Amino acid sequence: MTVVYKSKFYTFYQSDQKKCFYIDFGQKLVPLSFCQLLALRQKIITISIENHFYTEHNQHGLEILVFCNKEHLFVLNTFEILDLKELVEVGFSVLGISSPNTVIAS
Repeated sequence: MTVVYKSKFYTFYQSDQKKCFYIDFGQKLVPLSFCQLLALRQKIITISIENHFYTEHNQHGLEILVFCNKEHLFVLNTFEILDLKELVEVGFSVLGISSPNTVIAS
């Protein structure tokens, strides 16, 4: 496996042999197909960081992230969400498949 990008909390890998991607969440290594990686990126992009600070909708600053057809569930705090947003954005840029409209903090 080749390290694509390593952030404070996570590591993003690409495997040429198995033709998939991996994200190491520290406690769990999650294999992702390209389609699953795109779906994860879309979920992460739609998370509103402002809700962690300015509204009563998310007083505790936690997000529940469910992906890969509900196979994986993570409870992440604000810092972990920001780090995951950075990981996905930079990882897609390194792979050369980022879109110019993608925003790290929405």
